Amino acid sequence: MASNQDQPWLLENGNLKGLTKENRTGRTAHNMSSSSLRKKSDLTLVSKVRCSLLRQFLANLQEVTLGTKLSVLFPAIPLAILAQCFGFASPWVFALSLIGLMPLAERVSFLTEQISFYTGPTVGGLLNATCGNATELIIAIFALAQHKVAVVKYSLLGSILSNLLLVLGTSLFCGGIANIRKEQKYDRRQADVNSLMLLLALLCHLLPMLFTFAAGASASVTSDPSLHLSRASCIVMLIAYTAYIVFQLWTHRELFEAQEESDDDGVVSDEAPVIGFWSGIVWLIGMTAVIALLSEYVVGTIEEASDSWGLSVSFISIILLPIVGNAAEHAGAIIFAFKNKLDITLGVALGSATQIAVFVVPLCVIIAWIMGINMDLNFSVIETGSLAISILAVAFTLQDGTSHYLKGLVLLLCYIIIGACFFVTESPLHHSNIVNPGLKSSNTAVFGA
Repeated sequence: MASNQDQPWLLENGNLKGLTKENRTGRTAHNMSSSSLRKKSDLTLVSKVRCSLLRQFLANLQEVTLGTKLSVLFPAIPLAILAQCFGFASPWVFALSLIGLMPLAERVSFLTEQISFYTGPTVGGLLNATCGNATELIIAIFALAQHKVAVVKYSLLGSILSNLLLVLGTSLFCGGIANIRKEQKYDRRQADVNSLMLLLALLCHLLPMLFTFAAGASASVTSDPSLHLSRASCIVMLIAYTAYIVFQLWTHRELFEAQEESDDDGVVSDEAPVIGFWSGIVWLIGMTAVIALLSEYVVGTIEEASDSWGLSVSFISIILLPIVGNAAEHAGAIIFAFKNKLDITLGVALGSATQIAVFVVPLCVIIAWIMGINMDLNFSVIETGSLAISILAVAFTLQDGTSHYLKGLVLLLCYIIIGACFFVTESPLHHSNIVNPGLKSSNTAVFGA
């Protein structure tokens, strides 16, 4: 790649900011994972454009759209928009929107890392923590706007389960097979911190459900106290997440920094920004707007897609949405597991699960509260039980600081069993607090939202 002096589109306000050693170090596992899917762009043709503004725009456009191995999926975005505008069947709109969200999630991570070159590692870490699960949060907000509380709960629960069981299980299994003659080790301290945060989230999910059982009364008696308990628990979780961010970015930063090692595997090494600061801000806003548009399509067509495909909304929300929406991040975690870099893999899988459980879920409850929508943490027995078993299984799996393929295989099998459970379970879309959604009994009337 040409030097920065030969690329005037990287210069904003006449100079390059943020290219200090401090800003290049301290990359998180999420940054490293996303970088594994990036590729270098050949800017030779763009550099010949005489107009500086046009040259800068074309260079940024090429870096943003072609600087990823997932660039082949970008055509799904205009196709989804056209399908929606011309009245194509809802399942087509749903599928194309899901595919279009895959590269967008990776590009948001890329843009936040580019901006961090200019803001420094701390502000960059805060930005990455905020935007790390932007897709899930935006989908949840649109679902809340349409009063589809069950979809919000299902999709967020699915994201946690997929990170803990599917991503981590696949990574440990593939890494164990690829390094079967080597002893795989990782830093237990980061895993312990994330496991502790996940157990806190589990407690906050369990108590509203157990409170409903303990009350033994009708929904009219128990719904308000359960809702108040859920909102109080969400405030506690947000306080805990704030402390977690301080712990991660300031007091114990070294536990969460990914170790960069030189490789000859073709992975792009981001030693300098490839787009300017303000360009990165504009592109980030644009990408977020496109994610919002596709998320609206996904939420609006999920019921029709469910009916057309013969799959329950719970299965689509818990299994399909998280797998497709986070495919780029998941692929990066598995790639680093193949390279025997389990600290990066654990940082991605556990970090994402922690962020969703302790930040995105309570934030959605607070947003619903502001919107006048009653969303609580009282999931059904099946959902809460699946979450509890998953967190405990992962905590036991990671307790000794070593890994092998059998651990990954067991986590994968747990995910398959949970997926099969939701495949055969018919959950009513508008009853988010049903204790036993698989049985059509009086429980539906008692515990329905």
